[in-house]
Amino acid sequence: QVQLAQSGGGSVQAGGSLSLSCSVSGDTSTDTCIGWFRQAPGKEREEVAAVRTVGGTYYTDSALGRFTVSLDNAKNTQYLIMNSLKPEDSGMYYCAAELRVGATLNSDDFGIWGQGTQVTVYS
Repeated sequence: QVQLAQSGGGSVQAGGSLSLSCSVSGDTSTDTCIGWFRQAPGKEREEVAAVRTVGGTYYTDSALGRFTVSLDNAKNTQYLIMNSLKPEDSGMYYCAAELRVGATLNSDDFGIWGQGTQVTVYS
């Protein structure tokens, strides 16, 4: 069974950078899609980016060019590197995983979730 453990996050001034990690335990030899989502207080959860263990990265328009996802298969860890952060990027960030789902940024497709980590960007 796949489990996720998140780390990273924190507070940063607008324009700064933060990195989040999502450690994946369990069998991911099957095609696994790992996504990042965020939720600000009073707002709906929104997608950010995703990566597949068989290859392929996917970004929303708000993340493209500023955020990078990468997967270190040797460490079974996914990273979300966020640059040029804006106050509207603030929120609780979650990584999520699902096996054999293909490429998706739809949170409803993910059944395995990390515990979340807070990102705060102040102006």
